[in-house]
Amino acid sequence: MSSPTTFDGSSTTTTSADTETGADRIATAAGTAAPTATQTVAERMATVLAAHVSDVFGLMGNGNAYLIDALARLTDVTYHAVRHETATVASADAYHRVSRRIAVATATYGAGFTNTITSLAEAVRSYTPLLLIAGDAPTTGMRDWDLDQTAIATACGATTFVIDPATPGATTLAALRHAVRERTAVVLSVPYDVPTADAADETLDLDAPLDAEPVALDEGAARAAAEALLAAERPLVLAGRGGRAAAADLWAVADAIGALTVSSAPARGTFAGRTLDLGVAGGFGSERTLGYMRDADVVLVVGASLNQFTTAFGTALGEHARVFRVDDRDVAPNPAVTDLVRGDASLAAAAIRGIVERAEQAVPRERWAGVDPEHVAGAQFDREPGNDDAPADRLDPRSLMRELDAIVPEQRIVASDGGHFLGWVHYHWRLPSADSITLVGTQFQSIGLGFPSAPGVAAAAPDRTLTVVTGDGGGLMGLADLDSVVRAARSAIIIVFNDAAYTAEVTQYGTIGLDQRAMLIDRVDFAKFAEGVGATGVVVRTLDDLQAVRDWAERGAEGTILLDCRIDGSIVAPFQQEIIENMHKTAKRIQR
Repeated sequence: MSSPTTFDGSSTTTTSADTETGADRIATAAGTAAPTATQTVAERMATVLAAHVSDVFGLMGNGNAYLIDALARLTDVTYHAVRHETATVASADAYHRVSRRIAVATATYGAGFTNTITSLAEAVRSYTPLLLIAGDAPTTGMRDWDLDQTAIATACGATTFVIDPATPGATTLAALRHAVRERTAVVLSVPYDVPTADAADETLDLDAPLDAEPVALDEGAARAAAEALLAAERPLVLAGRGGRAAAADLWAVADAIGALTVSSAPARGTFAGRTLDLGVAGGFGSERTLGYMRDADVVLVVGASLNQFTTAFGTALGEHARVFRVDDRDVAPNPAVTDLVRGDASLAAAAIRGIVERAEQAVPRERWAGVDPEHVAGAQFDREPGNDDAPADRLDPRSLMRELDAIVPEQRIVASDGGHFLGWVHYHWRLPSADSITLVGTQFQSIGLGFPSAPGVAAAAPDRTLTVVTGDGGGLMGLADLDSVVRAARSAIIIVFNDAAYTAEVTQYGTIGLDQRAMLIDRVDFAKFAEGVGATGVVVRTLDDLQAVRDWAERGAEGTILLDCRIDGSIVAPFQQEIIENMHKTAKRIQR
């Protein structure tokens, strides 16, 4: 580690005022010479950010203009401009989910800040290490358009750090460190009259790591999990997004003992290509997948919350199964979990791997006796294929997605909005690897974050074909950032499931007799919206209209093509049917 960088305003080298540049005025990396002139607060913040951050997603306003300027003049940080403030946080969130690097967003005060709140709440609930740098009221007091932003952030579960001229660098570092160590979204508040003030002297170690030491492993609990897996007749390994760093060891554990594997929806692709992989767990899983899951007698869960979707409302795992959950946090009890393994996911997976590999080498034995590996391998796509000959303007979404799966380049990465349609991606699309899909919005049960999150995916994976999946309702909510997607992506396909309705509401509430007029949307031509921002727009009424996609793919899949797919909304996804059934059961209990 190098010595701390000192921001004290003193000169360690002789520099002519006539030739001094922005680069001379600021130390852009730890260990460089002290700056030769006083820095402003915004410049100090930019320096600290540049030591740890490569990308920032923002929308400029009065409250963050000087910071964005300092980042541009003095650092190599890439600034990604979006069109609505909710996209600053949503894109940063998605960027982290793909790249695993810290996420940074910036917006102005007041209305700019409040526009970020849905995405901020989502980031907190998704354990995303994210820093939102937001303008705030001046230190002299609130103006008519200011409000208590700290209280709003607190209501979302986000801690606020406030910048002042005395310690702008240290406070920025503290906020970054808190976001990374607590795996949460943090607000860094910048009062309006502070960015141009002179920053006080600070001694900062910009090389010090932001993350903490991993949580120590309960080795006894890890050994118990390994021994249970070794004794199991039908072991299962379930990976969630929190187990990404442990994926290689989890794969090896499963191979050593002949376990089946499965992943939560956000972790699709973790075991891609493994013969004994069941695909997606729970409500997004096939009936074949759920059948195998219910037969498992010992289950190792790493990095998954076991929510209602992963567990199919508590029905995905057998009631007599022994379920070991690895987690490094104090978590609320889950009725499916019988044993908790406290500790870092990577440490736990490595320890369990070592135990089971040694044991299997000494005394190998068969698991899942009589099970055909090819039957397991086909579980993910054991689905109703759909009607290929549906009438015009009544596309079967199942057939549509099967066709597109064969056309879109295999090195794809999906940014999915929330809504009824999101099941079709899981049911009918191959995803090549971990981090191949982002579902920004689902933790907070939001729609409308498909377009706003997609620029972050494009920035994190520029060499893959970005696939944005949205509905007409969510697409209209996030429409401002259709432009951002087109600007950000080298190769992108946008699939709009356009059925002129909020289909989740129709299927849930229309089916129990509520007036459906508020659930319907006038048919919108998304293809024309696409053309307005420089993309190719195609209205897809039949499968024959997908020739335009084939032509795009054959040309190298360059640029953005948007498919306005006229969908038959009467075809209900299985996960939605599951929600409807549980909602009806709840309604009956309430009526009693």
